[in-house]
Amino acid sequence: MELGLKDKVAVVMAASKGLGRASAEALAAEGCKVGLCARGEEALQETARAIIKTHGVEVHFEPVDVLDDAARQRFLQNVEDTLGPIDILVVNGGGPPHGTASAVSDEEIESAVASTLIPKIKWTRAVVQGMRERKWGRILLIESTSVKQPIDGLALSNTMRAGVAGFAKTLATEVASDGVLVNLVLPGSTDTDRLKALFEHRAKEAGVSIEAAKSAYGKRTPLGRIARPEEFGAVIAFLASEKASYVTGAVIPVDGGICSGLL
Repeated sequence: MELGLKDKVAVVMAASKGLGRASAEALAAEGCKVGLCARGEEALQETARAIIKTHGVEVHFEPVDVLDDAARQRFLQNVEDTLGPIDILVVNGGGPPHGTASAVSDEEIESAVASTLIPKIKWTRAVVQGMRERKWGRILLIESTSVKQPIDGLALSNTMRAGVAGFAKTLATEVASDGVLVNLVLPGSTDTDRLKALFEHRAKEAGVSIEAAKSAYGKRTPLGRIARPEEFGAVIAFLASEKASYVTGAVIPVDGGICSGLL
């Protein structure tokens, strides 16, 4: 299927590993020029080289702390100077640590707002006006299935991600008439480095192989397995494309059916 993404300029945050890298690779496979940022320079360089070698597209990459306003402004300007105006933004990043709703401290609350909610709003605001002026844009926010179904023990993550969803849904309505589409994508269990560490821990505790621990974890889903990163990336590429031109303000799980709610 031709997605109409050739030579579009896509920025992907936290792009060196995991879901960010899968998103960047899927967009590059469709012919997008990609601007990549992450904190770890070595992994970011490896990702950029792999994308250039495999897909032959233009890539601009910089190590960036997404909480740093000056670094964000510099990176986005460098992307535009190097690749052109930004058409697609994939907002990605980590979340707050574990904690129950009754036990979180003032400091943890403030840190969660500063690290998980505010930067996503700022990165989105930094590109959306240019998209509106050009009458085309895609903003995709990678969140969590907790937007639909809160996860026990992740009180602050549940709260911050719901806040991001509220912002995104509001923005989607405001910018729809300008051809800018805003959607949330909710990954479930995906075979990334973060989950590999969990499998290793569970395998050691249970005295089983890592593959056995991985299989048991995947059986929690109706599909009976965890996702491959490229399966998540494919959804990102589709939502960024011309083929998804009537999808905005949506909250889309890519979770193997594990969310049981109707809405």
